[in-house]
Amino acid sequence: MPSGISSTLYGQGPQTFAGMDVLVSQQTPTFGRSSITLLFLLLLAGTSQARAQVVPSAYARGLSITAGGEASAFQPDYTGYGIPASSTTYLYGIGAYVDVRFTPWVQIEAEGRWLRFNQVDGIYEDNYLIGPRLPIYKLHFWRATPYAKVLVGYGKLNFENNNGWGRYTALAYGGGLDVKLSKRISMKLPDFEYQQWPNWSEGTNSTYTLMPYGVSIGVSYRVLGRR
Repeated sequence: MPSGISSTLYGQGPQTFAGMDVLVSQQTPTFGRSSITLLFLLLLAGTSQARAQVVPSAYARGLSITAGGEASAFQPDYTGYGIPASSTTYLYGIGAYVDVRFTPWVQIEAEGRWLRFNQVDGIYEDNYLIGPRLPIYKLHFWRATPYAKVLVGYGKLNFENNNGWGRYTALAYGGGLDVKLSKRISMKLPDFEYQQWPNWSEGTNSTYTLMPYGVSIGVSYRVLGRR
């Protein structure tokens, strides 16, 4: 197992699990593979369009930076006892994100999310992710432009009854709609995200893949550049 990325648990005594493998676990269900396939096709469609279509003048300008805040609802895929399980109680939280647009086809998104509300037994999750983001201009309608994204980073999970917390490598596949409200203000309406935390463990010898998913709605302001 390659080294360099670690999964660390913090509780009554520190326990460290080095060598986190960022590849998707074989325990990924059919739903996960279907989601990944759909997002891959969206990314492929956007890339093909970039080669085949002249970029509209509205998107042909240079660097821009947009920053925003969001409200999120996520199914945490954990209810306690050290085993992943779908929860009927969603976690709610707030987040912040920055979108950096270098060209119409080269964009990066970074996000932080803190799911601290509606906890059961003190369980909550945080996300810190970054990665490429691709608008699908060919599907643009009204003031809305669909996009797809693939992010990587880490997720934090606070265990039941505050017995400890763990930090794990996280992958996220998502997409949504950017809705332009004015020259500088836009909304994510909505933003869907499906996550995988491979080789997740509560400190035992058994490892699993934690698979939270959820939806966010955000408002952003373009602080630099023109569109």
